[in-house]
Amino acid sequence: MAQYYSRRNLNFLLYEVFNATELTHYPYYSAHDRETFDMTIDAVTQIGDTIMFPHFRDLDRNQPELKNGKVTVHPKVGEYLKAMGDAGLIGTGFSFEDGGQQLPEIVNSILGFILMAANNGMMYTGLTSGAARLIASFASEELKQTYVEKMLGGKWQGTMALTEPQAGSSLSDITTSATPQADGSYRIKGQKVFISAGDHDQCENIIHLMLARIDGAPKGTKGISLFVVPKYRLDGTENDVTSTGIYHKLGQRGVPAMHLTMGDRDDCHGWLVGEPHRGLNYMFQMMNEARIGVGMTGVAIASAAYGASLQYAKERPQSRRLNEKSALDSPQIPIIQHPDVKRMLLLQKAIVEGSLSLLMETARCADIAHASEDPEEKEKYHLMLELLTPVAKTYPTEMGMVAVSNGLQVLGGYGFTEDFPLEQLYRDIRITPIYEGTTGIQSQDLLGRKMTMKGGKPAQYLFGEVAKTIAEAENHETLKPYAQKLKTELARLQEVTMALMPFAMQGDIERFLMDATLYMEMFGISTVAWQWLKQAVVAQRTIVTQNPDGEELAFYEGKIHTMKFFFHYEVPKTLGLAVRLKDNEVLTIATEKEVIL
Repeated sequence: MAQYYSRRNLNFLLYEVFNATELTHYPYYSAHDRETFDMTIDAVTQIGDTIMFPHFRDLDRNQPELKNGKVTVHPKVGEYLKAMGDAGLIGTGFSFEDGGQQLPEIVNSILGFILMAANNGMMYTGLTSGAARLIASFASEELKQTYVEKMLGGKWQGTMALTEPQAGSSLSDITTSATPQADGSYRIKGQKVFISAGDHDQCENIIHLMLARIDGAPKGTKGISLFVVPKYRLDGTENDVTSTGIYHKLGQRGVPAMHLTMGDRDDCHGWLVGEPHRGLNYMFQMMNEARIGVGMTGVAIASAAYGASLQYAKERPQSRRLNEKSALDSPQIPIIQHPDVKRMLLLQKAIVEGSLSLLMETARCADIAHASEDPEEKEKYHLMLELLTPVAKTYPTEMGMVAVSNGLQVLGGYGFTEDFPLEQLYRDIRITPIYEGTTGIQSQDLLGRKMTMKGGKPAQYLFGEVAKTIAEAENHETLKPYAQKLKTELARLQEVTMALMPFAMQGDIERFLMDATLYMEMFGISTVAWQWLKQAVVAQRTIVTQNPDGEELAFYEGKIHTMKFFFHYEVPKTLGLAVRLKDNEVLTIATEKEVIL
């Protein structure tokens, strides 16, 4: 069995780099310690090993089907939901009052990473958790009592129902309507598309968290409200939510993506969550959680691909060292010894372990922002969370695709066949840069909103944390050159940012955001370089102070080596990005004389 994630690396990040147990000093997390963290990780790994990973291919080859209005999915989905619900693992991040374990998000997010690395075709519980959290956060006590417990118990599936055929990512253009009824419910009418886990036969009910407009609501996003729309009402009657179609996808085939129609019989009822016209504000909680979750899914798939390609490279003999190719009487060597193969493996390792570190950094910000009782600390980590969220969604998914592609390349022709998992992982990961806001949308959010919010405070806080890591690295002679490189990168990123800001100040938003995706790429490389230097500082300090040997020494030396690889192979890409971002030649904005494409 290929190792789909590295527990040693996870422990290094969780306990040595981010000191997750320090979070238990906050009263909100004080019920926990390393033992409870490890027990939860062990429980999830057990589910991954026994229920999920062995059926990775089977879920792909036996796709969900829609027949006679009913959606069937692989029966292992039901086993998975039951195991997760029975173990209390769907609501690990929920408060005790809401039926959860009140785990820090830095631990809770790792659970999702393990599950998705084992089998991302069972992407069901994260959706349920996010939907249940919306209800717990904003709905009436009656709705909470009705829905949350059964959702966290794995009996009821949750979804987020936003997208419509005519609107896509432009939520201001949704037309699903909600008409008030005498009993306090709303009559829902409209269509939703691409609803992951939007219907299936392995749970008792499907609970849609759905955006719609109350009759007479203002146009645009200010007129959107949020509703609970169940497949079955509490009395057991069907709620006029029709599974109109099922999309057959490139990857992640174990999860049905549904086209839903509400109100064909004019008998679809929904219940308002919170206040009217605040639905999009509420939904942003789930969307932001989902964005970090999608980032975790991207790095999880890349982790599984790295494990598979690393194993193959160690076992597959082919040819001889380049300097010894004429020695035909000597045995062939494992391909891991060839420089180009080692480069591809190092790139995968750099992306996977750098991305995971970035996501854990983001989760730690969420934990402190939530648990801190110090207003200044709370604001600092909230704003850093705001800034890092689009990056944590984008870098692991975009570069995760690059990692999986390199993994497939390591296997050569075999990677393109169904005999090995790389071809499926390559298909599976392609959706992740699209989920929960495309890369273009995330990039516009980063540059257009997060870098300018509160007078640039989020960036000031983040750059301050990067400066701390640089100062720590400068205490180690071997890391000084890389501390200087990161200092240069930080200055280059700030220079590019300042070059773009005048367009925003002039109100030329189209010009300001024209190359936002390139800005995101540059920002992501710099941020992950920070994460790698942070890991190298811990590794170097451990080597000096603890004098490890054997496998432990090799582990820490491997961290430093991979940091060097990232700085020498990936970081130089920012030079070209900076040149383009400061270039005044405009080639993509629509003009009166359109370029024929």
